[in-house]
Amino acid sequence: MLAILRSEIFKFRKANIWALIFVGPVIAIFAGLVDSGELPVNSWVYTVLMMNLVYAVLFLPLITGVFASIVCRYEHQAGGWKQLLALPVTKGRVFLAKYLLLVSLVFLMQLLYLGAIYLVGNMQGFAEPFPLEIIWKSVLGGWIATFPLIALQLWLAIWFKSFAAPFAVNVIFTIPTILALNSEKLAPFYPWAQPYLMMNIGGKVDAMFFVPWDQLLIVVGGSFILFFLGGYFLFNRKAF
Repeated sequence: MLAILRSEIFKFRKANIWALIFVGPVIAIFAGLVDSGELPVNSWVYTVLMMNLVYAVLFLPLITGVFASIVCRYEHQAGGWKQLLALPVTKGRVFLAKYLLLVSLVFLMQLLYLGAIYLVGNMQGFAEPFPLEIIWKSVLGGWIATFPLIALQLWLAIWFKSFAAPFAVNVIFTIPTILALNSEKLAPFYPWAQPYLMMNIGGKVDAMFFVPWDQLLIVVGGSFILFFLGGYFLFNRKAF
């Protein structure tokens, strides 16, 4: 398993697209540097809300599709799947290794986003202390909310040979997120809205995350099980 994971990391490094990990945090920095003026709220809270509108609503869901297409690109070229599966590896371990790589990449990007928030606060000269516990909860929650989206995008990336196809499907479902968030009935059950809802600072500060436990378990957990097992079993049954 470790050998397969190292191989996946090597292929991703050879793709020379590591800069994509920095794009989201950099864009969020510009959003956070917008002059807020005098506000009756904590400066850190307002800044995170502004940064999340750009980062969590659009960029974070979209980047999962880009990463998934990249980690499957080599296998779709010149019979790469047959060559890979001819080795003494199982399809299940290959799928799991690719999924773990994608989850790790998003986690790394989330850490950079955490650093971006801290950088913006220092550049703006905020007087309030850095609320690490609250912001870390936001960053961690957003990462967990991407688990089902990563599973779905990996499923699509394996199914479609075209690099653009999984990304196009992701765009189709990500753009309506803005409308879904304005609906109290639809937003809690829309998978593409979960990264923003999990990162949106609000609710009870002493709660585990910023969404109710039933929403976390049913929507995020349920869609993760559906998408992960769907992709896992499809990959095991697919003939290359």
